Amino acid sequence: MKIVILDALTYGDTSLEGFNALGDVIIYQTTTPEEIAGRVQDAEVIVTNKVVIDDTIMESASNLKLICVAATGMNNIDHNAAVRRAITVKNVAGYSTDSVVQHTFSMLFYLLGHSVYYDEYVKSGSWQKEAVFTHIGPSFSELRGKKWGIIGLGEIGRNVARIAHAFGANVCYYSTSGKNDSDEFDKTTLSRLIENSDIISIHAPLNASTQNLISHSELLQMKDGAVLLNLGRGGIVDEDALSVIIDVKPIYVGLDVLVNEPMKTPHKLLSIKTPQRLYITPHIAWTSREARERLIAETISNIKEFCLV
Repeated sequence: MKIVILDALTYGDTSLEGFNALGDVIIYQTTTPEEIAGRVQDAEVIVTNKVVIDDTIMESASNLKLICVAATGMNNIDHNAAVRRAITVKNVAGYSTDSVVQHTFSMLFYLLGHSVYYDEYVKSGSWQKEAVFTHIGPSFSELRGKKWGIIGLGEIGRNVARIAHAFGANVCYYSTSGKNDSDEFDKTTLSRLIENSDIISIHAPLNASTQNLISHSELLQMKDGAVLLNLGRGGIVDEDALSVIIDVKPIYVGLDVLVNEPMKTPHKLLSIKTPQRLYITPHIAWTSREARERLIAETISNIKEFCLV
């Protein structure tokens, strides 16, 4: 079996040696759209994270039997073409839940505790000049008693909700699909969630109903001092709107996802006047060592299961 891995760089330093027991493996660190067809023309199995596999690519790969998406989202695959050509498509679900939940709280505490201010205060030598043992600068609050609104109550959102509740937060949620219900937490409308929450975290997919879900009016609706975290998909938060509102309204925002990744420059969010209110990480919430190891192990398992059918 010939297996072609198209974007191994997205898995970091995770070992891919397990694929070698399954057949002849060719690994490419990155693959441009122009390179795809030539690289997969003899492949029986394609492993991709974000490389797009459309009908034209499938047509060029006459031996192709299986497309393994080493991720949960599969919007980079033309599923109708795969069905028409009797090509199986498999993904991996649930591998990064713990990692994304952990990063949600990492982002929150960084913003809520004004970590950048206090870290720089000490490293600049300012603390050494204090007359007392402590320095009380920007105030931070405890989570207990705060209202935490969750947008998207899938597996990740549900786990964030439970941990937030353990901290003493009062949790409510808005289901973007309308399909997720919970007896544990209060369901509400998007407007009420935004208006009443001290912390808002997004754990929803990007689709027609969530595109620019949080735009000018929603950002203006937020409480002064509230924290907004997007760990769903870029495009759910309107970046143009955010670049304006964050400078005129005292809100704090953490983004792990953007519309274009990697981030393009110039970018409006890099020229705001209040950078201390904005924390951006480069789509790393899913990338704990353990999550990446699970992702590769389950992708290998998908290939093995396919071969047994």
